Amino acid sequence: MCIGIPLQIAAVDADGTTWCLRDGARTAVDTDLVGPQPVGTWLLVFLDSAREVLDETRARDISQALDGLAAAIAGEEFEHFFRDLIDREPQLPPHLRPTQPPAPSDTDTLILENPSPWACN
Repeated sequence: MCIGIPLQIAAVDADGTTWCLRDGARTAVDTDLVGPQPVGTWLLVFLDSAREVLDETRARDISQALDGLAAAIAGEEFEHFFRDLIDREPQLPPHLRPTQPPAPSDTDTLILENPSPWACN
């Protein structure tokens, strides 16, 4: 399983190589999927490849969730990392919420009421 890590661009070389800091060390990040980005931009990085440009708030939220995960794995208190989730009902993200199927059109009804004589039953 891959986990995206928010990283901020620290430098861009003349040849276009993008550098981010990870645990105090510079690491080259491939930006082919997000295009060239200026210094200071936050990226969501998987396996040294930027997959998404983030705003600072989203980068902080993801980092905080990863810190909470690390604390939980270490057997430490982690609830304070997830204050926004405590005392509320879980919610699916918009792209996973069920949608209403489209209402059948007159054509759909006609086809269902008058199947083709060549249709398999």
